[in-house]
Amino acid sequence: MRKTYYGWTIAAAGFLLSFFGIGARYSFGVFLKSIETEFSMTRTAASGIFSVYMLLCVFFAILGGWAIDKQGPRKIGLIMGTMTGLSLLLTGKVSASWQLLITYSLFLSLGTGAIYGVVNTTTSRWFVKKRGFVIGITSSGGSVGAIILAPFATYLISTYNWRTAFMVVGLISWIVMISVSVWLKKDPRDMNVFPDGALTEDTDHKGEKMTAQNLTHSFTAAQAFRMRQFWLLGLSWLFMSNSIHMIYVHVVPFAVDSGISPLDAAFILSVLGIASILGRLVLGRLSDTIGRKALGVTCGLLHTATLLWLMQSDQLWMMVVFAVIFGSLWGGSGTIITSLVGDIFGTGNLGSIMGLITAGWALGAAIGPAVGGYIFDVWGSYSIAFGAGAAALLISACFIACIKP
Repeated sequence: MRKTYYGWTIAAAGFLLSFFGIGARYSFGVFLKSIETEFSMTRTAASGIFSVYMLLCVFFAILGGWAIDKQGPRKIGLIMGTMTGLSLLLTGKVSASWQLLITYSLFLSLGTGAIYGVVNTTTSRWFVKKRGFVIGITSSGGSVGAIILAPFATYLISTYNWRTAFMVVGLISWIVMISVSVWLKKDPRDMNVFPDGALTEDTDHKGEKMTAQNLTHSFTAAQAFRMRQFWLLGLSWLFMSNSIHMIYVHVVPFAVDSGISPLDAAFILSVLGIASILGRLVLGRLSDTIGRKALGVTCGLLHTATLLWLMQSDQLWMMVVFAVIFGSLWGGSGTIITSLVGDIFGTGNLGSIMGLITAGWALGAAIGPAVGGYIFDVWGSYSIAFGAGAAALLISACFIACIKP
């Protein structure tokens, strides 16, 4: 009887790493008002903690991409799990606002800055024919994390306090991330199999021919850096991330300022997460069959329209409708672009290339929340900020449209 392909264990480990690493990241919005109140900070300053964290993620995404090609995912995963848990535990102990820049911004970027690239680089090496679908599974871990961790943290904040919430989430993250990191293996050849569980590369199946091609015709990071496709993908991700992270950090305060209860506002984050899971799985699988480029452009255009809807939303049901559509499109777009990286550049040096492109995502994530907070402090409204987010998504779609094989 043939054993279950180990790639599915890799996918499970990637899912759990994303669940806690990226889920903790997307839960920052529920802590925002507590941090503001505790340290008498402006919305700009409180949002800036997250922005500094994401700015540092730019560096660690690049470093982590290089390290996974050299050291493999297991060692990097153990380091990420340790630093993520330590960061959240220490954040619950801070006594001054400047300490958050060390415990949260610096330490959490060490723990999670490279997590998306590490998880999906490893997954891309283990799958070719189902790459879009499986990346949809692993990357949805962050969305599931947001669904569960945001309300869980909100419950802990309301029942105890924000410090306890950080410490409880940190302890659980530490234990799980370290435990699953030991499952990670860099390449299917480490277990004497080929991607997708094939027993041989030499076969007439179209997808398995692509397996050989991806492994033997791979670009180096230096070669990719000089290619037009690299910059189009990186810029597309930068502008998309700018908008998405602005929403993730500010949608809860926006909802609360509109008269919605904190628990219902946290529910909006959960809906975003649930919808993004469906988007990653459905649109990721669809991209495997009908192609990624046209689907990516379509998602970008529809994305833009959803933010225009949010600008007019002042009731919970309107924000829930927004969250369903926006989350689905975001999940699909992220999976499509991640899959395109492996499709275009091959998997031989994918960690380094993915790290460089993920740095664009982190840079966008650093800019978006800070811009949103600044606009709110100056104008007392999120309308201009969300309008800028809509423009960023439209620009992202244009970059995707310009990508050629």
